[in-house]
Amino acid sequence: MNRTLLLLSLSIALIHPVRAKAQFGRVELNLFDHDSKPYYFGITLGGNLARFHTSLHPQFLDDDSVLVAEPINSGGLSLGLSATARLSDRFQLRFNPQLMFIERNIFYKLKYPDFNGETDIKKTVESVTMSFPLQIKFQSDRIGNFRVYTLAGMKADIDMASNARAKRAEELVKIEKHDFGPEFGIGFNFFFESFIFSPEIKISNGLRNIHARDENLKFSNVFDRIQSRMIIFSIHLEG
Repeated sequence: MNRTLLLLSLSIALIHPVRAKAQFGRVELNLFDHDSKPYYFGITLGGNLARFHTSLHPQFLDDDSVLVAEPINSGGLSLGLSATARLSDRFQLRFNPQLMFIERNIFYKLKYPDFNGETDIKKTVESVTMSFPLQIKFQSDRIGNFRVYTLAGMKADIDMASNARAKRAEELVKIEKHDFGPEFGIGFNFFFESFIFSPEIKISNGLRNIHARDENLKFSNVFDRIQSRMIIFSIHLEG
């Protein structure tokens, strides 16, 4: 009798953890029917790390008044909307227009001090840009309330501040209004009860030479080509 009770107790002790583990591993799916939606919308909040990619003009070597002209990384913010259409179980098409506040700096080292007596100078070029990205998303299988995806696409940018007073000042570099280029990134979907939280990082490069070069401007004529480079961190809230 004692032996029977002992065996029964051991059996219950062995079975109980298995049941507990099974119950623990059972995940309740949030928004279980979301993948069947033909389309859905969201909002985007983000930050960017931007810089210019520059090519020096031959005049830089001929004129020794500017010894160094190098771009510097700078931060900015963005706010946008998103509309996503389901193409298949794996692919989605997303349109993600954003208003981006971008700041890009250039460091100059002068041979002769300026009127403030300085030889090390940082010039800031500010932009308020409407960006219109169109992307294809490739998504993995859903693992509970989690999924990973990659994206690739093209963007078109309009710099709303390209004709602002700061960019017409003689001490700054002038930037063209329009740009375009490719984007590549990776993101993660976290499914909650009423929305999807999607952090994302992507590389966004401009292909166009956006430098409106002026031979009469000391800080502008040292450059031949200027192109845009950005790393964008975004959070999408989708439903």
